[in-house]
Order: sequence, then C-alpha cells, then structure tokens
Amino acid sequence: MKKLLIYCATPLLMIVMSLDIASAQAIINRSEFICYDKREDAKRDVRTNNDKYIDIRPTLQFEGEGSVRAVYEQEIEVPAAWNDYNAYLHTENVGASYAVFVNGVQITSAIDRYTPTDLFVSPYLDQGTNTVAIVVVDEPYMERMAEGLQQPERKQFENCYIFAQRRLAVYDFEVRMRPDSLERFAELHLDVVVDNSFSTEEIIEVGYDIYAPDGKLMDYSVNDVRMAGFSRDTMSVKPYIYHSNPNRWSPANPKLYDLTLYVKRSGILWEYIPLKVGFAEYGYNEEGQITAFGKPLTLKKERYNAAADRITTEREIKALKQRGINCLTPDYPQPQWFYDLCDRVGIYVIDCAALSSPTDSDNRAVGGTPANAPELVDEYLRRVETMYHRAQNHVCIIAFSLGKEAGNGYNMYKAYELLKSKGDSRAIVYEGADGEWNSDLW
Repeated sequence: MKKLLIYCATPLLMIVMSLDIASAQAIINRSEFICYDKREDAKRDVRTNNDKYIDIRPTLQFEGEGSVRAVYEQEIEVPAAWNDYNAYLHTENVGASYAVFVNGVQITSAIDRYTPTDLFVSPYLDQGTNTVAIVVVDEPYMERMAEGLQQPERKQFENCYIFAQRRLAVYDFEVRMRPDSLERFAELHLDVVVDNSFSTEEIIEVGYDIYAPDGKLMDYSVNDVRMAGFSRDTMSVKPYIYHSNPNRWSPANPKLYDLTLYVKRSGILWEYIPLKVGFAEYGYNEEGQITAFGKPLTLKKERYNAAADRITTEREIKALKQRGINCLTPDYPQPQWFYDLCDRVGIYVIDCAALSSPTDSDNRAVGGTPANAPELVDEYLRRVETMYHRAQNHVCIIAFSLGKEAGNGYNMYKAYELLKSKGDSRAIVYEGADGEWNSDLW
C-alpha cells in the first residue's frame, strides 16, 4: 500500500510518522533533457552558465528504523523571475527507494532506486527559500519488485537537479530518421510537443536545424504555433534528408546527425535543446527476429549495466565490441550518458524496465508473484513508461523489454498493452511471457 510520510524538522530533531493514505503524484513521463540559453553551451553541455539550473545535493538530516530510513534536505532559492517558468526536478542515484517532499508536502509515493525520474515541482515551490527533501523509505513491495537487480555504487545524488523552463516552451519531442518509401534517402520525422502554461492565447516560434555527420547543414525551419491558454499542441515536420544512405547507423557505421531544437518569441531566441540523431529503422518479422531496414539482425548479446562512471563504461563497451558483442541487454534503465555512449560508440541496446522478481516467478496465483498482483499495476506501468520515454529517441535502442525474470500476469499484460499503444515499430520483448501473447519475440 502506498503511504504518505509526514515529517517535521528542527535543527536538532526530526520526527517521522507514516499514514496509510495515497500521496500526490508529480511524476511526469517525457524525454530526459534540459534547456540551454546559448547554442554553444547546449553543444558542450555547459550548465554553469545557466541561472535556471540548480544542482541538488541534499545533506543527511536524520537516520532511523522502520519505514523511513533517512531524510536528506537542501534549501534552494527560487527567484521572482521563475514566476514565468515551470520547474522540474530530476532524481537518480539515491541508492534506495525514496519519496520526495517540497516544503513539507509529499509530492510522490515511493520511487524505485533504479529508474531516473522527472517531477513537475512548480505547484509546490514558493518565491524565496524552499526546502527539497528526499526521504529514503523501506517498502517491502518495492524491494520485492526489484529483488534480482544490483546497481554499481555511484556518488549519491549524482545528476540530481532542478531546472526551470519557460511556461511557453517545448514540453517533449519524438525524433526519428527513417527511409522514404523508395529508400532513396531519409525522412526526418520530428514531432515537438509545445506547452502553453499561460491562461492566454500565445504564439511561439519553434525551430530546428540538422547537420550531417560531416558538418553540412541539411535542413532548417522555424514554425509559428498558435496555442490556446493552458494547452499543448504538437508541431510535426517530415523533411527529406538527402544523401543519407551512406550514413545509415549501425555498430559498424555509428554516424550521427546533430539536431538542435530552439524556441523564439517575438524574434528573440529563448532556449536550445541539443540532440543526436541516427538514421535507422527497426522492427521485427514473423520468424521472431529483430530487423533493421527490413532485414533480420544477427545479434550477439551480452547482459551489461553501466559501470560507476562514463570513462569505465566506454572502455568496457569498446572491449565488448572487440569481442564481437553487438547488443547489450541491461537489467534496468541506465543513466542518460549510457545511451549517448552506445549511440556514439555503436552498439545495439534492448532497454529494460526495472522489474525483476525471480522468487515465486512461476506462481500464477493472484499475488503469488508481483507481476500478478493488481494492486501494483500502477507501479509496473510507471516503470515501463518511464523507461520507454527516456530511451525512445536513441538510435541504439532496437527493442524494449518489460523486465527480467519477473514472472507473468495481469501487470505484465497491461505493461505490454501500454507500450503497444505508443505505436512504435520496435519489438516489445519479455522472456517471462513464456509463449504468451505479451511478447513480440520468442
């Protein structure tokens, strides 16, 4: 059962108690990104020049026993200028299951340690000093859902941050490069979801440019989007990208295009979002094979999770490639830099939700395995959907896995249906389906 954890703090005392009531949810599912004020900062991921970005490194305030194990807090200053911005909190590398509080208000139920998560926190922030708390919790059902998983020890709260984005801005995006119907060249399929959080009708200019791997400008466009108050709309473009067939992405040819999204208002540039895009089209055939450009892939797989840092991970991935490995199968969602590395180095990835419950995985009684415990279905769907949205734009991703050794049942059926509803051509796989319908491959 989800719990609301209430705590109050003084400099010397932390009192923690739990109530059996559901908590508010601030979790959002979208691509993992931040915005930059300058194009050069966007290209080099320079965040120090961005006054709308705050590192979150909370310090320990309390340790205890029972359902609450530890409380970490950090005070942040929210300037008056953020009144016209939406604020998002990104969390990962906490090291345990946790809940998030802002100014004493619990905004999430328990979040698993393995899935990097984005939260919409604007409704809970005030102008001036605010307190963000990460409360480490001991929830048996969370541990049971991920009992088969292990994560390398990283610096606690590494890559946790808050960033503020204008209330008229890019909310999400989906980008692919696919062959045209005659396979003469690529089509850029770009869908940009734009959000207007103002009450009034607004016009926003959304632009993009895309450069080939050799640095040549291939296409650019700026489009006006007129939006009603408190609404979202999608800008879709499908330009041809010529001379692209030599740049088809594969482990042997990991060429990437540079694409930058940007937003303008009244002719003034507001924000930049940098992306790397590969030219590839994945699917699967009736023989149960994953395909690229319609042809079956010969995959040599290795179960692999990112090491504690980027340098070690890149070295290990290159060593795996030298051994002939061309596909990695991680056990849970990885840091965003892992997918960036796989795109750049050139290796396929079958991404995986953080679900692994080997104990009693073959017990099909209701509740015999977490996969067949309907009260946990929302948590299953959250993990699967977050995994999908974080990784979907990476060219290295050739399929999505529902989990590892987690049994089968109602929750896995609903998870499969959720991913199929996305309309993605890539396969949804799950070895635990054991021949049932909720896996595209067998």
